[in-house]
Amino acid sequence: MNYKEQYNRWLSSPALSKQEKEELRSIAGDEKEIESRFFGPLEFGTAGLRGIMAVGLFRMNIHIIRHTTQAFCELIKEEPAKDKCVAIGYDSRLNSDKFSKEAACIIAANGIKVRIFDALRPTPELSFAIREYGCIAGINVTASHNPKEYNGYKVYWSDGAQLPPHHAEEVAKKMSHLDMFDSIKTMDYDKALSDGLITIMGQETDEKFLKNVMEQANDYESVEKVADSFKLVYTPFHGAGYKLVPEALKRLGIKHILCEPQQSKIDGTFPTVVSPNPENPEGFELSIALAKKNGADLIIGTDPDCDRVGIMVRDDKGNYITLSGNQTGVLLLDYLIGAKTRTGKMPKNPASLKSLVTTEMARVISEKNGLACFDTFTGFKFMAEKKNALEAAGTHNVIYSYEESYGYMIGDFVRDKDAVTASMLLAEMAAWYAGQGMTLFDALLKLYEKYGQFAEKTLNLVMPGLDGLEKMKKLMADLRENPPEEIAGETVFMRRDYMSGTELDVKSGKTHEIELKGSNVLRYGMADSTAVIVRPSGTEPKVKVYILASGETQAACSEKVQKYEAWANKLAD
Repeated sequence: MNYKEQYNRWLSSPALSKQEKEELRSIAGDEKEIESRFFGPLEFGTAGLRGIMAVGLFRMNIHIIRHTTQAFCELIKEEPAKDKCVAIGYDSRLNSDKFSKEAACIIAANGIKVRIFDALRPTPELSFAIREYGCIAGINVTASHNPKEYNGYKVYWSDGAQLPPHHAEEVAKKMSHLDMFDSIKTMDYDKALSDGLITIMGQETDEKFLKNVMEQANDYESVEKVADSFKLVYTPFHGAGYKLVPEALKRLGIKHILCEPQQSKIDGTFPTVVSPNPENPEGFELSIALAKKNGADLIIGTDPDCDRVGIMVRDDKGNYITLSGNQTGVLLLDYLIGAKTRTGKMPKNPASLKSLVTTEMARVISEKNGLACFDTFTGFKFMAEKKNALEAAGTHNVIYSYEESYGYMIGDFVRDKDAVTASMLLAEMAAWYAGQGMTLFDALLKLYEKYGQFAEKTLNLVMPGLDGLEKMKKLMADLRENPPEEIAGETVFMRRDYMSGTELDVKSGKTHEIELKGSNVLRYGMADSTAVIVRPSGTEPKVKVYILASGETQAACSEKVQKYEAWANKLAD
């Protein structure tokens, strides 16, 4: 069916409510809007679904939730496991609770048991619950750090990681064969609850999760040493971290936890920020004011589903500045190596994992301290895969995994980004340095002195709408068909295509295979040792360009970043 036929089918379907039909009639004269909503379905991938909330095939709504969940159930029913159960969580976004309960009703109607949280919870707690209760899968209704108009549907497998590619492909295939409205099995939520098909998870799961979080702490004594003077501001950005992050900090021994009051209110409209993303410094304005008023040492912010965490620290002038995900990540990596070594907690054959777009400084720190460092594709499902493989083979024990977009995974009890544990460890690290008379800004400068100078920047080339999708495809195709010989006046000496899994030495013309294969990512190695990486986002309408520079000084690194930034911005033209 073309988009007009889809529009008319939805408009006439008895599955739609009167209000939903009124919404569709309101766009009857807007051909472009109809096309944008019905030109095709949201694409289901390893990250599940994500889109703007509205009625339509290419939107997030109750019918998309039902259809996707039914397809997921078909996959689960094919698995040989007995007593199958699916864990469900959700965040503070509009409709998240409604969507999660609707998914629970579909799953129960398909004869599969459900464990659902009694209220919003951090994403890592869902990953934990899947593993803790032996669930075959999990669903998390969230759009992470996206603007308020979005919601999403993340799907997890039995290891607590997001769905592996072959299962994602199977769900997408089943969705294409199942009718959007007529294939759905559902039942009343209260009946499913009384029949024992749905079980509620609450404080008992929180306690089990927090026990595992606190087992990752390394140095209570250093926290106690500065506890009377050390102050911390925390903001959950109106989301799921509001309860467990302060509790973990309290159990660590932080006495002065100042929760930003306005942003501690659960609100899916995120009224105090344009976007609830800890990557954006402007979202911290209220926290900065609170920190200044109270002389806080550290500001911590977690996104609405509490899987990403960002920090602000005092610089040498006393101003609060944002640290990038790369900077926070290398600080925490170096700290964990030191803390585990001091306390005798370092395992044999330790290793760290990072995404291939994350700073190479992490590799330098790891290898200089006797750790192996492995790259993975962007996404913690790939880090979970690699961690599982290394530890199953008995070759390495992974102590830390991270990516530049503010995601960190520590310990064995989750297989996804975990801002609860990361927040606790960031506070421990800041307290330890405070005991040495240093801020985290001081500590970062010391790291550069010790390991070398690095600088990174991520550029988001936003390409919205139907035209944007085509523009993204064309950009990647052009870069493959007409690969640049020079970028910003520097010679390209190496080209790596992670889709084909090949690397080309430009000078010799020789090509060899690389370990990672099957992702739409291009990497250019430059004559001045800079790496430039280009990839389309899997969850948002934009192409991301990563610039990873190193040099003799920070000024030299910054100069390189600016040079390549100018080239990257032209790609959006």
